[in-house]
Amino acid sequence: MPSVRQLDRRSKLKVIREEDVYRIGRIGKPHGVKGEVSFHFTDDVFDRVESEYVFLMIDGILVPFFMEEYRFKSEETALLKFEDIDTVERAAELTGTEVFFPRELADGEEEGISWQQLVGYTIVNHDNGKEMGRIANIDCSTENVVVETEDGNMFPAADELIKEIDNEKRTLTLVIPEGLMGLN
Repeated sequence: MPSVRQLDRRSKLKVIREEDVYRIGRIGKPHGVKGEVSFHFTDDVFDRVESEYVFLMIDGILVPFFMEEYRFKSEETALLKFEDIDTVERAAELTGTEVFFPRELADGEEEGISWQQLVGYTIVNHDNGKEMGRIANIDCSTENVVVETEDGNMFPAADELIKEIDNEKRTLTLVIPEGLMGLN
């Protein structure tokens, strides 16, 4: 059961929609017996931007969870303790839950936008202004970053091909190499 303090802080949050957040990882298994969980993240924005909370997708609803503390276990995993999650049983209920971060907090980040923040943005062809589709996935596991649209088209996203990122319009303007136009 959430504490009075937790409920008061949650009530001050506005209703959040999926387009207001972006996925930054997934909760893993419980760690220890005091409610700590492993958090496998794809974006460490929760460490770079001041925020007391992240959102977890619970039964199709984005629910704010306030962080008590966290510590890094590796470059992709942190051990995370949420308020009011104090037992291994409560922590186990969160296993597999997707974690999201508010776009409005990340948009003001001085270090720039992360690849994961761009999921949901629309790709615009720099040469003709044509919309090429919404970004569904970004593969940055290799040296050549590739963005994939919801309809399965793929585009390279090297720094020299990115012309503009508009957070307000949620667009990524790319120079799309001529040879790729017929493939997509």
